[in-house]
Amino acid sequence: MRLLILSDTHIPRRARDLPAEVWEQVERVDTVIHAGDWCDLASLERLRARAASLIGVYGNNDGPELRARLPEVARVILSGVRVAVVHETGQAKGREKRCAERFGDSDVLVFGHSHIPWDSTAPTGLRLLNPGSPTDRRRQPQHTYMTATVGDATLREVRLHRLSAAS
Repeated sequence: MRLLILSDTHIPRRARDLPAEVWEQVERVDTVIHAGDWCDLASLERLRARAASLIGVYGNNDGPELRARLPEVARVILSGVRVAVVHETGQAKGREKRCAERFGDSDVLVFGHSHIPWDSTAPTGLRLLNPGSPTDRRRQPQHTYMTATVGDATLREVRLHRLSAAS
């Protein structure tokens, strides 16, 4: 199963739309995971219409319309991999320990909020992934998103994609 992992798209505040490369990935993958800060309902509806499967949560910049349609935390099992999705995890210091305590029943935690790509593993084995943002790089050198595959209860091929300035 192929995954596209997104967060912090901030449409239409930071961009009018997702980059073409991201939309191409939407068409290729089996499941899209979005870790919040959509910022408008139309973004959710467009992604839901084009994705084969969508797992999403709301973020701190998402208003009542999005909060009515999305959970704060999502938990799913994808090809035997227990995945949790949340927007905020707090400061970087101590993140692995905090998240391992809160999401100890998961194999992978996808999160957002910081716009800073993150890929680490807690001592308990919990894998933490933040794809950054494909539309609002903040202090990062490039816009980013992630892809991965899951199968046979294993997360594989996690890849951070950096978008060119022209995207």
